[in-house]
Amino acid sequence: MRRVDEAVRAVLSDAISKDLKDPRVGFVTVTAVKTSPDLRHARVYVSVLGDEPARIDSIEGLRSAHGYLQGRIASELTLKRTPTLTFVYDDTTDRAMHINELLEREAGD
Repeated sequence: MRRVDEAVRAVLSDAISKDLKDPRVGFVTVTAVKTSPDLRHARVYVSVLGDEPARIDSIEGLRSAHGYLQGRIASELTLKRTPTLTFVYDDTTDRAMHINELLEREAGD
């Protein structure tokens, strides 16, 4: 499953960065993909550069392009099924920055 997840991530990253023309989609990075064992569903974790409205717009743009992105997966990968994509904002970077701020604040005391 790890190879499938990585292959789907690579296809989506390429399609989003090079082919997606939706103006709502800003600077998006696909950080991870978790595919269900039966290949029916894939949760796509993305980080978005920008403020909260930019994140919301980018996620909405990705959701509206899910049919195109699923088609890219179907055409580039040989899978038993093409998973239905669900886009989720990956807040790992936000949490890391928050922890760093807390550590710096503690170090200053």
